Amino acid sequence: MVEFVTSLERNREVSEHTLRAYQEDLGLFSRYLAESQPGCASSDREPIDPRLADARRLRGYSSWLSRQGYAPGTIARRLASLRTFYRHLRKHGHLEGDPTAAMRNPKPARRLPRPLRLDQIERLLEAVPTDQSLGVRDRAILELLYGGGLRVGELVALDLEDLDLERNVVRVRGKGRRERLTPIGKQAAEWVRRWLTHRRPDHGGEHALFLNRYGRRLTARSVDRLFETHARGLGLDADATPHSLRHSFATHLLDRGADLRSVQELLGHRRLTTTQIYTQVTRERLLETYRKAHPRA
Repeated sequence: MVEFVTSLERNREVSEHTLRAYQEDLGLFSRYLAESQPGCASSDREPIDPRLADARRLRGYSSWLSRQGYAPGTIARRLASLRTFYRHLRKHGHLEGDPTAAMRNPKPARRLPRPLRLDQIERLLEAVPTDQSLGVRDRAILELLYGGGLRVGELVALDLEDLDLERNVVRVRGKGRRERLTPIGKQAAEWVRRWLTHRRPDHGGEHALFLNRYGRRLTARSVDRLFETHARGLGLDADATPHSLRHSFATHLLDRGADLRSVQELLGHRRLTTTQIYTQVTRERLLETYRKAHPRA
């Protein structure tokens, strides 16, 4: 497994987040192999060479993950990591057969995105106090997440040179390091400009657009925390997150007549089927409006 992780580290297209996910997934698989040894007490369990794991044991891995309480989507991702690992072993001559061939992903429960209503977003934005620098920064972050439909990871990766505030667009590095130019709208661009007047440029040559109070690049976890702080007491859904603003961006565009292909490009989705889930959200919202408003619904 060490050789596999090392090869990932050398691959420039693999992000640190993806690398950590592989390490976590393979570590969990190692734990499963140790615990699934027959006739061994927990204190006697030792790591098993994954090359010796047969198809039966690998088929049992999905069930074991389910018993640990992991959701179907998480299980599917962990199994995908395992398939990639065994493909690496075969490619480098460490294994002949494919013991993962009989593994099956659990059926994921279909869960539609939960966008926020426009009035909820407006309340969230207005709830940010902007009399201090960090408040201006937070308002710019939330405006940018909604105005551009960015993922949180894409937002915190933005550098100063990614901005084009004359055209109100930003250069975004999405999944797989794919770049796209994303319009952000006048409101988001204006709040970014305000933040730039507060941002101190003398922090060791840091090029990140958004900085924490110590002058270092903001993290995704910090964005989660600031969202929680400003959303508190507003009556939003309990599971609302910064990613809800991306869902809202896509849903509101489709609600107002944007075509699916354009929304796909704006979101940076590789496949149209990924974007199509938002059409289902729009239909559900339309039906909900009908049921509430029509006297004979």
